[in-house]
Amino acid sequence: MVVGKDNGDQPVTQLLARHEAGDPKAMGALFPLIYGELRRIAGGFFRREGAGQTLDATGLVHEAYFKLVEQRVATWQNRAHFFGIAAQIMRRILCDRARARFAGKRGGHANRLTLSAADQVSNDQPVELVDLVELDDALTRLAEQSERQARIVEMRYFAGLSVEEVAEALGTSPATVKREWTFARTWLKRQMTGG
Repeated sequence: MVVGKDNGDQPVTQLLARHEAGDPKAMGALFPLIYGELRRIAGGFFRREGAGQTLDATGLVHEAYFKLVEQRVATWQNRAHFFGIAAQIMRRILCDRARARFAGKRGGHANRLTLSAADQVSNDQPVELVDLVELDDALTRLAEQSERQARIVEMRYFAGLSVEEVAEALGTSPATVKREWTFARTWLKRQMTGG
């Protein structure tokens, strides 16, 4: 499914605009249209990284949806923008849960994740493992230097959006997204490995 395109009789972008205007029925009508896409995003994350997670894809979708309903965004630009915000929320949920789970464990290890997973690395290639909490901390530092690069990582890694979908959400070119995605991954790897 292409995130930038609306489907159905009531397009996602129109329903988002109605929600912003205060229509209490808009989010109810929106949920069936976005649920499948949110489920696909969450399912992809858990297929890549699910080992050791205490939350399943359905739980993540429901928790993210409730937080999305509470969002007060000045203007939902389009469907891709909406899913970009969903990526930020999913990141926050997963990182908060990882922090809480390992806060009381001295010397405990957080879930190990693959930073290269968003590129759908084939099974015969080596996989870099990263700590979710460490990634979140490094991503926060990256955002201080480049908010756009941090958003690209969130949308590619946490939401599984394609380069083209991220470019649409950010209003930039796919070439820029590819370049900044490569730079951001390299920067994060150096930050996390001390190299």
